[in-house]
Amino acid sequence: MISPTVIVIMIMGVSGSGKTTVGSALAHQLGWEFADSDDFHSPENIAKMHSGVPLTDEDREPWLRVLNARIRGWIDDHQPTVLACSALKHSYREALLTGVRTNAVGFVYLEVPVSELRNRMHEREGHYMPESLLGSQLATLEPPSSEEATTVDASGTVDQTVDAVKRALSFGN
Repeated sequence: MISPTVIVIMIMGVSGSGKTTVGSALAHQLGWEFADSDDFHSPENIAKMHSGVPLTDEDREPWLRVLNARIRGWIDDHQPTVLACSALKHSYREALLTGVRTNAVGFVYLEVPVSELRNRMHEREGHYMPESLLGSQLATLEPPSSEEATTVDASGTVDQTVDAVKRALSFGN
């Protein structure tokens, strides 16, 4: 269950888990704003990923700072927002929450079997993140604890997953 003080819902997971699709649909249904953390990557990071090179912690650090500033802004402005963000490591999630009232952000981890992730990444078009980087994302992933995030099975349809997220966060169905 998500606290009524939550202003930012962070939909997290590896590439292909449905963060953007589910997050956008959830935001639409809740009447909240939607933001995709991919839109805040530097051109250098995007080029690196597009060429199949995994990002390092050093590559991610400026991106995490920008996202942290946006999260703090949404909270300060009382702007309910759903943010799609990989947030793969515990240290990344901590960086995203630096200076943030932790009860103002709720994490939802979209869990999907690896075979389904590969399938989704193979079938999608127009995304700069190639299927070849899924292995590095899975190697980097530190699944959140139940205290850190609500875990939702995201292997079904978008509608099923959004409904599961809403139920898990007690937003009804």
